Amino acid sequence: MSSPHLAALHRLTALESPTGDARSLAALAEALEADAVRAGFTTARETRPTGDHLLWNLPARDVAGEPILLLSHYDTVWPAGTLAAMPWSVEGDVVRGPGVYDTKAGLVALLAAADRIRDRPHPEVRVIVVADEEIGSPSAVDLVRAEAGRARAVLGLEPPHPGGDLKTGRRGSTRVRIEVTGVEAHAALDPDAGASAIDELVDQLVAFRAVAARRPVLLNTGTIAGGGRTNVVAGHAHADLGLRFTDPADEEALLGELRSLRPVRARAAVTARLLSHRPTWRPDDAGAALLDRIREIAAGIGQRLDGRPADGAADTNTTGAMGRPTVDGLAPRGGGAHARTEWVSAAGIAERADLLAALLGPSGLAG
Repeated sequence: MSSPHLAALHRLTALESPTGDARSLAALAEALEADAVRAGFTTARETRPTGDHLLWNLPARDVAGEPILLLSHYDTVWPAGTLAAMPWSVEGDVVRGPGVYDTKAGLVALLAAADRIRDRPHPEVRVIVVADEEIGSPSAVDLVRAEAGRARAVLGLEPPHPGGDLKTGRRGSTRVRIEVTGVEAHAALDPDAGASAIDELVDQLVAFRAVAARRPVLLNTGTIAGGGRTNVVAGHAHADLGLRFTDPADEEALLGELRSLRPVRARAAVTARLLSHRPTWRPDDAGAALLDRIREIAAGIGQRLDGRPADGAADTNTTGAMGRPTVDGLAPRGGGAHARTEWVSAAGIAERADLLAALLGPSGLAG
């Protein structure tokens, strides 16, 4: 299968863009901005240490009122070089490659939709393409809040539920680092003079997991690092934890536990540091009304859609928790987010481009 949508996605996928890789992100940012200008957007950037956030604006044409805000990102979880083992491929409707589903296909669909409506009546369309979404958007929260505060509706371009249904709420998500300082010593000649940071970290993780298990919270130990040599008692270690929750009270209780960590070993020191935080986005009347309107517009172009809450977190956590009318999952259907089985539907890209054009067009969300 060959199409302009696939050609665009292939080009973006070839520009690998792992979070925090400044050179790779800059190369993709240049390509995306050029595409955005061709689609009718004006472009700007907010520079941050983790990468530039891209700000696009499609000025209103014969439609007054507040803008529609779309949220996306251009970083991926895949390190540079992943394409060698996980290459671009198209087999029938299945398109594979790092980042195709999460969420470069969503950007392709948005750009195609904008190009289609640019000369037709439409409201102001504002887009934030975040550079560090995959680590919780720690440098983009204020930007997202400011833009959402003046938007009539917020549409998230994250992947949808399996099959294509939209997302109407999300678990809260917090990332925390447990850091341990021990005492180095020769592991054979004088082991008792040391205090292993790694052993201390393991004990802390086991104890905290038991505490977390008493609440309806998802806990994932995402990374562990520390030590240096097998003949040296480890002096430093840390672990990054991901917490997912539906009730802010559960989050606060577990953060309280982390703040009160005490070392098991007399000469070890333990601290916990917040890396990022996304509040719980609970379904509300504003989001339900927006979903109803999206379903109505979708039905008008022959598409059937529904929506329900999701477990994963995104920048829409922030806007939904603010009470702004928010729906997410408007990227094309597919599967395997953050897995080597990642894929996106080629037909789904065209479907979402059609839907986004209808939502942003003269009879869409501003109509």
